[in-house]
Amino acid sequence: MGEADALGTYRGRRDFDRTAEPSGRGPEGGAAGPRFVVQIHDASTLHFDFRLQVGDVLRSWSVPKGPSADPGDKRLAVPTEDHPLEYEEFEGVIPAGEYGGGTVIVWDRGTYEPLSHDRKGRPVDFAESLAKGHARFRLRGAKLRGEWALTRFRGEEAWLLVRAGGGPARGGAGTPDPRRARSVRSGRTLAGVAAEAS
Repeated sequence: MGEADALGTYRGRRDFDRTAEPSGRGPEGGAAGPRFVVQIHDASTLHFDFRLQVGDVLRSWSVPKGPSADPGDKRLAVPTEDHPLEYEEFEGVIPAGEYGGGTVIVWDRGTYEPLSHDRKGRPVDFAESLAKGHARFRLRGAKLRGEWALTRFRGEEAWLLVRAGGGPARGGAGTPDPRRARSVRSGRTLAGVAAEAS
């Protein structure tokens, strides 16, 4: 599927004359590996958006409680539309009345390493592992580091995001208070971004 097709839903939900969200210029080179970003989004409900670069887009999941470094926590992850790669940099206020209206900060970002294998231990293409409903990967972010897994259940409607592998992830167990959490991009909180935009 081409980038234009992959971003059709994303673009169809947004008025780029009103929102500063990127419309998608296409893939950019130079990354040390596939990228990931975790954004905190104070929209109709406060949640985390977990995004993994797969090809020319960011595959995206809404994680209501946020990723947890505790392997015992199984976090619900609801798939959303693919986002453009430039969304990794997006931080600001989406205007009221626009899709997803509210404040967004970049809580964490970095690269990831696909770890999915078949039963014989052979590597499996990451997009293929997601299509089959189970993908394992190692995050290398400013806050999240270590092995994680996404597993689909309930058909296409929901996934679980779980810390995998041994030992605690960097930053300790649990999830930060999203209202006090700071952006790795700007050091600002949600309230700080909203105040500067008003």
